[in-house]
Amino acid sequence: MAGSLGVAMMMLAGPAATVSAAPEIAAPRNPIVRDKFTADPAPLVVGDTLYLYVGHDEAQRDEMFNMREWMVYSTKDMQHWTDHGPIMNVADFKWAKKDAWASQAIRKNGRYWFYAAVEHDATHPGKAIAVAVSDRPTGPFVDAKGAALITNEMTPKGTHSWEDIDPTVFTDDDGTTWIAWGNRQCYIARLKPNMIEIDGPITEITPPFFEEGPWLHKHGKTYYLTYASLDRRTQRDEHISYATAPSIRGPWTPRGLLTGSGKYSFTIHPGIAEFRGRSWLFLHNADLAVGDQSGAIGRRAVTVYPLHYNADGTMRPVVQDSAAAPAR
Repeated sequence: MAGSLGVAMMMLAGPAATVSAAPEIAAPRNPIVRDKFTADPAPLVVGDTLYLYVGHDEAQRDEMFNMREWMVYSTKDMQHWTDHGPIMNVADFKWAKKDAWASQAIRKNGRYWFYAAVEHDATHPGKAIAVAVSDRPTGPFVDAKGAALITNEMTPKGTHSWEDIDPTVFTDDDGTTWIAWGNRQCYIARLKPNMIEIDGPITEITPPFFEEGPWLHKHGKTYYLTYASLDRRTQRDEHISYATAPSIRGPWTPRGLLTGSGKYSFTIHPGIAEFRGRSWLFLHNADLAVGDQSGAIGRRAVTVYPLHYNADGTMRPVVQDSAAAPAR
């Protein structure tokens, strides 16, 4: 789900970190977007450009969430961001009634596939996963299926109607694309080559303290499942944790925390990409004011930090800090 921040990295005892030979990139200015509230960042790299898909937070006063559209921004240098405007509205899915929640786009077979969480109408009550398609990363996107890809009835284990949210999509080296999603339970399934149907069983892969917001990626030979975690015994707000595996099919080994909570925000949502010779971790917090509106649970701001890997494949913890630091 859905002030100026710089970057500081936590140094922990353990295996030596992998050192990149890429030229230094100046620390991006956080939050990335300052004229509106954005959340649930999902990066996609195409050639020399990074596209960032976000939800638009429009909550007024004490509203929890008010999200009706998705937007995309692009950059070639992590410094300057181009606003391409809204790419879809939840109303573009005729079977959905509200809630343009977390999304992710992926390129395959020359087209761009966009997966997003919405609230289904009364024919399939509860949250659902939609899929749209475009010939360009900036849209326009259109409903690719005319119906939900995943509905609440397909995952009957959950105890609440919003367990089918926050899709993440990943294409493995063999060309197979997988989708993972969930709230409280984390699910994974293979997609058919047409990208609009599930191919085979839905499997539960819930790691410790999983809350929502899974993100799948691969670095070297290791597969990563990064997610918003919440230990309800000790934590008030979501943190970021992750697990690793030798294969997309698992087994998944919990690796603990990657970073703490986002400032002033109950939710946090990871997105990871390699761009300009470095790895980047996108998140959101609620440390932004726009006009007379301050940050809140439904008024968030997207941020980004450098991400580093240790020699054993684990990721070095990331500190979300207000101190400016070089991205190296």
